[in-house]
Amino acid sequence: MQLTIDAQTDGAAVFRPVGRIDLISSAELKQRFAEAVEQGRPRLIVDLGDVSFIDSSGLGALISGLKAARAAGGYLRIARPNDQARLILELTTLHRVLPPYGSIEEALAGA
Repeated sequence: MQLTIDAQTDGAAVFRPVGRIDLISSAELKQRFAEAVEQGRPRLIVDLGDVSFIDSSGLGALISGLKAARAAGGYLRIARPNDQARLILELTTLHRVLPPYGSIEEALAGA
């Protein structure tokens, strides 16, 4: 997995992973979520548009980020999930906790 993080001026951070979010890469993602929250960016947006695969370890990383963000008064939102990511969120009912947004802008606005 490759990861780009864009810090926003409003205390948000947009995470753009590319590739697979699995057992190997999920630990890095969890660490990056925690670092963003510690640096005063508790509003996390995860752009899944370029993620080819996400497994249960990846879902665990998202939940870990959500917990850290909420503890700091923020949130974690999912943007642009592909079909596989959307299906796994629905099968695990995580779409109720992490509703997918169609774009990064919508996720930032919470629309």
